[in-house]
Amino acid sequence: MKRTALSVGGLALGGMIMMTGCGGSLDGAAADATSAASVSLAAQRNVMEEAREQNSRTFVAPDPAKATDYEAAANGSPGFKALAGATVETDRWAGVLNGAAYRIEVPRNWNGKLVMYAHGYVGTVGNLLVTMPSIRRHLIEQGYAWAASSYSKNWYDVRAGVEDTNALALNFKKIAAERGRVVRAPHKTYIIGHSMGGHITGAAIEEETYKTVVNKQKYDGAVPMCGVLGDTELFDYFGAYQMAAQALAGYANTPSTGFSAIAGSVMGSLFTTFTTAPTDQGMKLRQVVKHLTGGERPIFSEGFANSGLQSVVWGTFGRDGTVNGILNKSSVDTRRFVYQLDDDPGLSAEEQTFNDLVQDLTGDPDANRLRSDGLRWIPKVNGQFKVPVVSIHTLGDMYVPFSMEQIYRRRAEANGNGNLLVQRAIRAPSHCDFTIQEQVDAFEAMINWAENDVKPAGDDVVTPSTVADSRYGCAHTRPAVQGVDSAGVVATRQRMPACS
Repeated sequence: MKRTALSVGGLALGGMIMMTGCGGSLDGAAADATSAASVSLAAQRNVMEEAREQNSRTFVAPDPAKATDYEAAANGSPGFKALAGATVETDRWAGVLNGAAYRIEVPRNWNGKLVMYAHGYVGTVGNLLVTMPSIRRHLIEQGYAWAASSYSKNWYDVRAGVEDTNALALNFKKIAAERGRVVRAPHKTYIIGHSMGGHITGAAIEEETYKTVVNKQKYDGAVPMCGVLGDTELFDYFGAYQMAAQALAGYANTPSTGFSAIAGSVMGSLFTTFTTAPTDQGMKLRQVVKHLTGGERPIFSEGFANSGLQSVVWGTFGRDGTVNGILNKSSVDTRRFVYQLDDDPGLSAEEQTFNDLVQDLTGDPDANRLRSDGLRWIPKVNGQFKVPVVSIHTLGDMYVPFSMEQIYRRRAEANGNGNLLVQRAIRAPSHCDFTIQEQVDAFEAMINWAENDVKPAGDDVVTPSTVADSRYGCAHTRPAVQGVDSAGVVATRQRMPACS
């Protein structure tokens, strides 16, 4: 098999982990009309589509009254407790909409702006979960209302995530009225999200999404964080990582779905201690993975040695490419990848031999086709958007790697929208392990851009020499603060190379 180029700009999640996840706003009349037309996924257009495993699964929305932080709202309806130490009074409502649980918080001094929060991957379980935004304190103290949906389905169902987040935004005014508070429709609506929620955030603002989604909601700006901004290309990365590992361990011809039978041998061939102590062959894999995830850059070494997160990545190996039944056919395609064993972009004789050895995976081109009843099963992030976007991504993330930002940049540029995208690299070794300040900074930068036309600073994510600089990521990385950030983030940041 001959390879001539490494592309990080086309199409490519699975694995079990839960992480801390078209422009313009609607005027009041239009928002009311659209809200009235908001529908559940079960009541979509009467068009038959093929069945899939995800459709047969059953999900249960949590009872708001049984939440550990339950507190009745002012009118006696379900709600939740105020944020400890908050300096503003808020109305807080919890409920279920179209099978999806939700939470909404509106300051008494509401500024008329709504922030939709999209949470990350919950896993392959039936119980739904609402997650509140990590920057909740900042939002309410600055006057923003926020709303978050559990989505009506778990697994990697970005389609449900977009639909249910949009439906909740469209019903915001109606829910407020039902809870005894009369509010106008938001005059600005923004969306933010982590991980899979970053995918939902990126997809929600896409032109294709607005054309094909059932619940049509426009947003005024977006902040995808640690997002799957290469959509199905992430699964391609998992496949390429697995096939390279198999080849280096002497199992090049073992089918990808047979990994469980050889997993122990592969790990033993590549590591004396998983990911922290590679063998000679493991060092070659380390080089391969470095280039699959974004190239030479600070914090890659710390990220590769993060065995906890790497275990999650390796947990995706051996699957059938349908993303646990989200698709009916495999979308995984690794034919475009060039596997590099060193930092020279040219292919040495050893690299050519290795590339010829590695097994190619070929996906079905129709696996994630357009659907006649709504969004694709895995919505696309094509780079076709017309609102300001500020994204942040950690440099050492092996699960949703920094290369997702490179893919997003190239797609946006190809569609003439590069001027609407600002990206920031964060010097951290795991998935979504941002400080609160880094997230607040990104959000406020997007707001200032959307409302005052002040484009914020960002990082060049595609020029190799820039990304490889030892100070790369220093501009927007902020210190962890004891008592504000999680103990894990505080401890991890203390171990990272300092920005001198």
